[in-house]
Formats: sequence, structure tokens, C-alpha cells
Amino acid sequence: MSFTRFVYHLVFPTKNRQNTISEEGERILYKILYEIMRNDGAYVYRIGGMSDHVHILVDIPANISVANFVKKLKQESSFLAKQAPELPLWSGWAEGYGGFTYSINEIDTIKQYIMNQKEHHKRISFIDEYRAWLIENGISSDAPFFPK
Repeated sequence: MSFTRFVYHLVFPTKNRQNTISEEGERILYKILYEIMRNDGAYVYRIGGMSDHVHILVDIPANISVANFVKKLKQESSFLAKQAPELPLWSGWAEGYGGFTYSINEIDTIKQYIMNQKEHHKRISFIDEYRAWLIENGISSDAPFFPK
């Protein structure tokens, strides 16, 4: 019998990093994301974010690639978010995403980090933090997808 646990911290911004996730719309957007992931057999530990990006801590089933999982999640959630009256400014997700793996021992730390997004981003912008993550994970700032 096989067993896998692939815990990913996924991060992706709104289209053009616009502030299109209102406080009133957060709950509905997170519910949309949650339902899509659960329907794909994922275990969702936490969803959170800010008006211009979302963080998701999730255990993805082994039979689904991360790229396919995120592509479907972004497409379906964007379609449904456009229909939600609580998200009147919604214009979609930006291209790409960040995906970082963590061990089971780090789950509580990452969950706390996601829960404290509003406080955290009073000190550092999303884009500065994202750049730091990429560098910390060995991605060169010369890479073509490195955010400007």
C-alpha cells in the first residue's frame, strides 16, 4: 500500500496585483477555493491572504500534478468569483504561482503565518516578500519569471 503527503504552500496574486478581493468577498472566495480543492481530493489546512493575493496550505493528492491542480483551481475559482456579488471588482488571477513544500512538522507555523497576513503585510509588501521567498529557495533574480 502506498502513502504520500505532499504539503504545498501555494501563493498567487490577483490579475495585475490589483486589490480586487474585498474584505466582504474574502469569505466567499475562500469558500469557492476550498470547495474546488476538496472536490479534487485535497486536504486544505488553511486559506488566507490579502486584497491582492492568496495563500493556501494544502495536501495535494499524488495523482494530480501541482501545475494541473493550480491551473484548474485558478480557472474554476475565477469563473465563480466573477459571478459573486461580493467580489464586484474581480478581474481574475495573475499568470503563474509560487509553490513551496513543507514537512508535516511545519504545518502549524505556516497556518499561523497565513492567519496573520493582515498584520504581516503592514511590515512588508507582498512582492518584496515573494522575491525574498524565491531567493531563499534558490531562484535567481535573473530568472525570466522573477517578479518586477
